[in-house]
Amino acid sequence: MFAAVLLVACQRTPPAEPLAVEPAATPAPAPAPASTAPVASSDADWQGYGAAQLGIDVDQLRAVWGSELQGDAAADGGCYYLSPAAHTEGGPFFMLEEGKFVRYDVRGGDTAAPGGGKIGMDLSQLQSLYPQAEPVQPHKYVADGKVLRVPATDGSQGALVFELGADGKATVWRVGLPPQVDYVEGCG
Repeated sequence: MFAAVLLVACQRTPPAEPLAVEPAATPAPAPAPASTAPVASSDADWQGYGAAQLGIDVDQLRAVWGSELQGDAAADGGCYYLSPAAHTEGGPFFMLEEGKFVRYDVRGGDTAAPGGGKIGMDLSQLQSLYPQAEPVQPHKYVADGKVLRVPATDGSQGALVFELGADGKATVWRVGLPPQVDYVEGCG
């Protein structure tokens, strides 16, 4: 019986008129591949880094980050850093003090700071991006280096600090709450 059905199916004659062919729909763009990194460079803002918002406690930071953070807590509840286990050398590095996330540092790469500033930009470029910046200060440790501090533009307590080398170009930047954002030595 199966052979008879197959024989009948093969003997069908095509329709007399060609079938109307609908124009092919433009395919939707393929979704971007999922990143293995928990956050993207655009996640830097005045109030934190992605879902990691300034002021949350260490357990909340670990939960919202979504991947392993490495580093050891200070025995006395003092200042320490956590960093993503799969991070690049540039950061972000999360500063915690008294169990709270208070600052993040970017020490390399092309991650844009809130407002668009990046490592490698010179002072005039940064000042044009941040007209609200405070007057430039000398760097505490770098001869001819400078520090540019920028208050948050969103009404939050956060601030952005760029450190510039003797060549006048940004070498690192950080966002955080005062007074921790102004610690030159990090947790030093």
